[in-house]
Amino acid sequence: MAATVETPVPAPTVVRAGWRRITRLFGDIMPKGLYARSLIIIITPVVLLQAFIAFVFMEEHFRTVTARLSAAVVADIAAIIDIKNSYPQDADLTELTRIARQRLGLTISIMPGETLPPASARPFFSQLDQALSAEITRKINLPFWIDTVGKSNLVEIRIQLGPDVLRVFARRSATYASNSLIFTSWMVGTSLVLLAIAITFLRNQIRPILTLTTAVDDFGKGRTVADFRPRGAREIRRATVAFHKMRLRVERQIEQRTAMLAGVSHDLRTILTRFRLQLALIEPSPDVEAMKKDVDDMNRMLEGYLAFARGDAGEESATTDIEELLREISREEAIAGHTATVTFSGDPMIKVRPQAYKRCLVNLVRNACRHGNNVAIAGSHGEGQLVVTVDDDGPGVPPAEYDAIFKPFYRLDEARNLDESGTGLGLSIARDIARSHGGDITLDRSPLGGLRCTVTIPA
Repeated sequence: MAATVETPVPAPTVVRAGWRRITRLFGDIMPKGLYARSLIIIITPVVLLQAFIAFVFMEEHFRTVTARLSAAVVADIAAIIDIKNSYPQDADLTELTRIARQRLGLTISIMPGETLPPASARPFFSQLDQALSAEITRKINLPFWIDTVGKSNLVEIRIQLGPDVLRVFARRSATYASNSLIFTSWMVGTSLVLLAIAITFLRNQIRPILTLTTAVDDFGKGRTVADFRPRGAREIRRATVAFHKMRLRVERQIEQRTAMLAGVSHDLRTILTRFRLQLALIEPSPDVEAMKKDVDDMNRMLEGYLAFARGDAGEESATTDIEELLREISREEAIAGHTATVTFSGDPMIKVRPQAYKRCLVNLVRNACRHGNNVAIAGSHGEGQLVVTVDDDGPGVPPAEYDAIFKPFYRLDEARNLDESGTGLGLSIARDIARSHGGDITLDRSPLGGLRCTVTIPA
């Protein structure tokens, strides 16, 4: 059997893959809002700089202070040892103990016949331990043992004096200047001041962006946008001015299109009305009936074309009971001889353009009713979205045609997107309405066996 040779992965590839994972993890942890990210960008470098400066300079300062305090205490201990050795008349050390306690702030005692305890591990970051050890070695130069670890207010020092041990207790504050409280207070204080300043200024910069975002979102959903004054930084003001200009251009185009369609609709309906009057004056015959049917078809086609071109312009958004709207569509289809079941979950009160949204759903439901025997309408409102699905048990649509059937005037062999005017605009109008609400329509295979149309809009 041939052996498999594994090709080693190049080191740069491994490094890049690891860096991408770290970057992705960091991106997941970081806040997503501009406000929070701006605060981090402003505060983090300043706090790190403050921490570095405080650590370097303040640590060096307190190291010097600790060394001098320790040197003073060791000098007092050295003086006590000299006095003990030079004045044997104070054999019980009564006067020396009094002088040490009252004048030097030290508590001393002699431990006859004792030896020093075994040496313990020296703390790595203890400035006091290092300073005391260095000073005792330099000034006394006798075997010693010190205990600087713990939360006690005292420091214990033992020095071997021949067969005896001199035991000294000194106040920790007399040997060591602690910088932890000052350092913490400095960092917390400066950070809070910087945070307060950053929040004050950033809030005023973020508010215009939020106002512009809300206006763009409302305008995209066809809602009325009140005029608001450009505020904030120069770039935000320029974006706000550009939005106002764009909104005015779009509204002007909509008004012009609406006026043109009204004129076209009036003129064409006038001609069709004359046709109907002329046909009504002619003696009934099979040819006249056929011509009347052609006029009716022309009228329906005209309505379809005008509806497609007009869209839902001019209708204001209003809070609508979507569940009741779906049941109303079901009742209308029942009158036409079709059966459509309705289910709904969540809060049914949602702000939409009622007539336009109903028309979107009617086009989908009628399309389903024409090609299926069983139609199910299901709505749900949750997580900021309104989702309505229309299922049927008809022949369905090949997945390759899902995008194509939304094109105006596009026809399948089974004519899935023909509306009742026969223009092939039903699904196109429905998708335009859904997109004008900030959403969209997607197609999929229905659990009933036919086509599923899903209308999703933000709510």
